[in-house]
Amino acid sequence: MYLYNLTLQRTTGVVCAVIGSFSGRDSKKSSATAPGSSTQEIAVARGSTLELLRHDPDTGRFHTMLSVDVFGAIRSLAQFRLPGATKDYLVVGSDSGRLVILEYSPDRNRFDKVHQETFGKSCCRRTVPGQLLAVDPKGRALCIAALEKQKLVYVLNRDAAARLTISSPLEAHKSNTITFSLTALDCGFGNPIFAAIELEYAESDRDPTGQAADQAQKYLTFYELDLGLNHVSRKASEPIDNGANLLVTVPGGADGPSGLLVCCENFVLYRNQGHPEVLAVIPRRADLPAERGVLIVAAATHRQKDKFFFLLQTEYGDIFKVDLEHNGGTVTELRIKYFDTIPVTSAICVLQSGFLFAASEFGNHALYQFRYLGQDVDVESSSATLMETEEGFHPVFFQPRALKNILCINEIESLMPIMDMCVANLFDEETPQVFTACGRGSRSTLRILRPGLAISEMARSMLPAEPIAVWAVKKNINYMFDAYIVVSFANVTLVLSIGETIEEVSDSQFLGTTHSLAVSLLGENSLMQVHPNGIRHIREDGRVNEWRTPGKKTITKVGSNQLQVVIALSGEELIYFEMEMTGQLMEVEKQDMSGDVACLAIAPVPEGRQRSRFLAVGSYDNTIRILSLDPDDCLQPLSVQSVSSAPESLMFLEVQASVGGEDGADHPANLFLNAGLRNGVLFRTNVDMVTGQLSDTRSRFLGPRPPTLFPCIISHRQAMLCLSNRPWLGYMHQGHFRLTPLSCDTLESAASFSSDQCTEGVVAVAGGALRIFTIERLGETFNETAIPLRYTPRKFVILPKKKYLAVIESDKGALSAEEREAAKECFEASGAVENGNSKMQNGDGLEEGGEESNTLSDEQYGYPKAESERWVSCIRILDPRSRDTTCLLELQDNEAAVSICMVNFHDKEHGTLLAVGTAKGLQFWPKRNLSAGFIYIYKFVDEGRSLELLHKTQVEEVPLALCQFQGRLLAGVGSVLRLYDLGKRKLLRKCENKLFPRTIVSIHTYRDRIYVGDMQESFHYCKYRQDENQLYIFADDGVPRWLTAANHIDFDTMAGADKFGNIYFARLPKDVSDEIEEDPTGGEIKWEQGKLNGAPNRIVEIAQFHVGDVVTCLQKASLIPGGGECLIYGTVMGSVGALLAFNCREDVDFFSHLEMHLRQEHPPLSGRDHMEYRSSYFPVKDVIDGDLCEQFTSIPADTQRKIADELDRTPGEILKKLEDIRNKII
Repeated sequence: MYLYNLTLQRTTGVVCAVIGSFSGRDSKKSSATAPGSSTQEIAVARGSTLELLRHDPDTGRFHTMLSVDVFGAIRSLAQFRLPGATKDYLVVGSDSGRLVILEYSPDRNRFDKVHQETFGKSCCRRTVPGQLLAVDPKGRALCIAALEKQKLVYVLNRDAAARLTISSPLEAHKSNTITFSLTALDCGFGNPIFAAIELEYAESDRDPTGQAADQAQKYLTFYELDLGLNHVSRKASEPIDNGANLLVTVPGGADGPSGLLVCCENFVLYRNQGHPEVLAVIPRRADLPAERGVLIVAAATHRQKDKFFFLLQTEYGDIFKVDLEHNGGTVTELRIKYFDTIPVTSAICVLQSGFLFAASEFGNHALYQFRYLGQDVDVESSSATLMETEEGFHPVFFQPRALKNILCINEIESLMPIMDMCVANLFDEETPQVFTACGRGSRSTLRILRPGLAISEMARSMLPAEPIAVWAVKKNINYMFDAYIVVSFANVTLVLSIGETIEEVSDSQFLGTTHSLAVSLLGENSLMQVHPNGIRHIREDGRVNEWRTPGKKTITKVGSNQLQVVIALSGEELIYFEMEMTGQLMEVEKQDMSGDVACLAIAPVPEGRQRSRFLAVGSYDNTIRILSLDPDDCLQPLSVQSVSSAPESLMFLEVQASVGGEDGADHPANLFLNAGLRNGVLFRTNVDMVTGQLSDTRSRFLGPRPPTLFPCIISHRQAMLCLSNRPWLGYMHQGHFRLTPLSCDTLESAASFSSDQCTEGVVAVAGGALRIFTIERLGETFNETAIPLRYTPRKFVILPKKKYLAVIESDKGALSAEEREAAKECFEASGAVENGNSKMQNGDGLEEGGEESNTLSDEQYGYPKAESERWVSCIRILDPRSRDTTCLLELQDNEAAVSICMVNFHDKEHGTLLAVGTAKGLQFWPKRNLSAGFIYIYKFVDEGRSLELLHKTQVEEVPLALCQFQGRLLAGVGSVLRLYDLGKRKLLRKCENKLFPRTIVSIHTYRDRIYVGDMQESFHYCKYRQDENQLYIFADDGVPRWLTAANHIDFDTMAGADKFGNIYFARLPKDVSDEIEEDPTGGEIKWEQGKLNGAPNRIVEIAQFHVGDVVTCLQKASLIPGGGECLIYGTVMGSVGALLAFNCREDVDFFSHLEMHLRQEHPPLSGRDHMEYRSSYFPVKDVIDGDLCEQFTSIPADTQRKIADELDRTPGEILKKLEDIRNKII
């Protein structure tokens, strides 16, 4: 079995982010020419994906400039700029054992690798640098460090050609030392100094009593790089609080006093060499338990011309503004003021344009706009008012409030983490939906993913009758916005004027007493309306020229571009018109056709030409002809293409030539002819721009309804709308053509639309409505709908008949819903006392009142914290169609729901039941223990909308896995596999097997076989002998695996994923499987003999692949009608991928060789070898990396040709193969 891996949804979680001017434009110059504009970009690391985001201040959204898979785990990012330069470089620390410096090329829209320095082994190792990264603020040196022992310093400089140079590494190692944080001091142009929080553990290792470990001390250590001697020395080491976890650089030189902010548990202190310590406590929430400390997890520095301040975020999401009062190099006061509260982030970035980007730890990322800078009176802690008591520093309390200083203006969707996933078609749509349980705590959601692009509807208006076509036209080619929307009905034409409002007009000169076949801008400033009886040419000065059809003939089809028009008459006749230099539309040629014309299309006029040469004519004899429009051979055939069905619609799509433009790839100019056929197939072929010959044909089935094609503008480029049973958008993205469905209802007709409120939109008609919408997030595979949940979702199942979802949720260290409501009422009553003058929070003297301040969103501010041993949990019945929760049962007595399944017992009295496994008093530290485990049995009432408890059964361990089996319930209770039957008051134990090595985490069944997944020891294949009432293991996996997900593939095969990011397929050999099935005992005799404490047979791993992220769920499903069945997986970082099995050996050989050549010709940016990365823990086996193969579209054209020559193919054929295999999956 050979598999093709393809990532469908890139990683959505963010590991780290840095801000800089990577495009190289001088921000001062750009701000002088365009005030308020920003040239800053944000580099974001999403697992193995590196993205470059740019903020658009006009729309308030982030635009993804570049997204590239580096095939390595990105651990740290930093930016630096050489003195006197105008652009920033990006430093990447990864698991490659190499330091990589990247430069963004805006012309080619890609990252170029400037330097790659090898310093250690690959993979994430504690002694190999890459986790911590710091750069001198003046861009003269950088330090990359490991968590333990090693630190390397590189000197950065430039050569005579102004190219970046890097020195050999200078060592600053210290054995038996753990590094917690690393940063560089701002010391002007003096010797660069790096500071680190370190902890020595040598004595702790030698002391068996553990006393030395309790007394271990953290130190703040300064390392100085002597640029003259080219040497790094350990300059100073000072003890600091053992709660210190983060260092923040304080601006120096003319901007500030230099030094560091040391973020510790419960307080922040300022430190610098030769400067006394300045300390202030971090304000803490009034409802925070005393046992819980406050740690800073993210920080950002904002510099202005005359001042600077810091934003520090705690682990609870509260942001504090930190100010320093300083006189020269002396800091006199440190102030920490409550700023606002947002969800906990992994990184925060402050843009010069007045925005804050928050990369959330879990859930959606957000963009905030600054309203105020925190000058108003608020809860504040200061070093000047610090009070020390016998128990420590006196705390300062505050109560979170609604956002005041910042305002959320946009969100970027994130699925991180995906806890569980299921693919099913619960809405009876063409394609199934992907249901994912995501998030954590108060930001938990159930998200419904649909394949396709999301649309944002701007307007909808009902029309007096059902329309058949719509157009939007400008009055002049130089105008930015459209002037009219023209709607055609069965016997009339309606003209709407576009202004501040859209209203009907009667003075447009369009003929309104008949239906229209085509409306367009002709030439530079005239309009054309084609109706069955003629062509109406409306000049700019209001004159109207009318061309009438001869005799009783009528116009049936029309094709046009800016300067040419071709019509088909009812008598099988073509007439060609062309616009002269005077602006007159003149008849040029007539041609009798051999049959009726089904559709027409004229290619766009090439730039600098007077006419287009190509006319496409679709006929009912299942052919498409390309005719010439040159004066020498006008309407003469150039080529003929036979198709599988009569064409319904034709359209030319021109791709402009570019070299690494915004789409990120080199490609020459191309002209594609697209045809919608009567059988629902979209046919696409390449037209030779010289001869008109057709080549490189491709086809895709869109739906039963014949596709009709319409041009549109997307991201300033020509695109195509295909309207079948659902709309599809064809557009260029990162160098190759994408055909993606839109998530909206069926449309009848559509056209590109532009106005001052909607610069790039689509106007369409459907039913009796006129709709205007925009298409968002190009390049995405899915669009999503989120349903909020109460706690972190653990698992869910689908009720097949009612199409409801049963979800179990649980959280540790949180309060139940009733306790939260009681606490909220208590704090609302005492809010004025806690916050001081709570009604004067606005800064402008306006009272916002208690309502806004006290109405706190749980999603925004998180839940109040409880004791760390406390569990809260609930069971939810959810209707995904209405998004309503029909039943919500809160579990009491410190129980956590851990497993769920649907079960039908032999006793049909109650029908389908719901089994839920729970653990009471579950603790993980210092070692795992629990009070008891339970299995609840619920029956469905109110037609499945509600639950009623039948009984619960106590068990001795955590029931992590439940599954139905032959009318009974299989439960994995700790390391015991147990079979239960339904009793009156509890479950009845029928049979069990105690020979599993660790803990059972998954159970699957098929016929009489049971496939058991062990937490540490992979899969075990079992059988149940009913006559002897015995469960026995007949095969197991000899390779230990820490299982995180499992799925049944076929009778002999299981798919699994481990916690190190690997997916593998394990299969029982065919001969062994046949032998067991033919054996009357089913292999029981061999099992009873026992060999080396294992099963008598071994399953073998037939496929192996390193995903690079922890896979949490697996499911076998098909995402498109008629598509191949895939193994769909979801990961902790929020990505969704698929593994597709190949059907023929030819495809395996082709993609294997393509992957091999790309490994050699296009090495990953992270510096890690691709084969090594995909074989991080086990050698990759029989899986081809589709993500690498798809990078073929983004490599230079000469490299594409070189690889294609090696494969005896053309680049077009390779692109077609890549497109075909992608279309089988999504």
